[in-house]
Amino acid sequence: MQLLAKVVEVLKEHEIDFVVIGASAMAVHGVSRSTLDIDLLTIDQRALRKGIWASLIGEKAEVIVRFGDVQDPLRDVVQIESAAQRPIDLVVGHGGWQTEIFPRAVRGVVGGVKVPIAEKMDLILLKLYAGGQQDLWDIQQLLGTDHSEGLQDRVETALEDLPAGMRKSWLRIVGG
Repeated sequence: MQLLAKVVEVLKEHEIDFVVIGASAMAVHGVSRSTLDIDLLTIDQRALRKGIWASLIGEKAEVIVRFGDVQDPLRDVVQIESAAQRPIDLVVGHGGWQTEIFPRAVRGVVGGVKVPIAEKMDLILLKLYAGGQQDLWDIQQLLGTDHSEGLQDRVETALEDLPAGMRKSWLRIVGG
């Protein structure tokens, strides 16, 4: 069984909600970008307990839990690697507005595994939150493939209650 399927199995076993984010989610939404890993998001802090990953470690996967600093928008990450498999980065988010991502997720397939995928608006919000140059480029690409009625309006409405830095970055992208 491939690593992604095993990770999904562990998350489901522990009833930890997650969504696919990053380049894999972008591909589902029509933007192709090369990456080595598969990015997932959860807000469930239990994912940071190394013990829940025991079955993967027993199958020769390496699990590294990294705690970032409070200022880092992608503060905590569980990195899971296994020989000859695409590595998985499980970002553990902060909650708050990120809790709304999970019920809006769409179903999709990544690497042959059925998974929930962050919808396009939520990918844009996460990328605005992360704020790196690659993230801003990704947003432009997502907007360029937009087939969603009112996507920009939905993003702008969501941004009303989110950090000002995200709104500033959005205005630079859309020319506001």
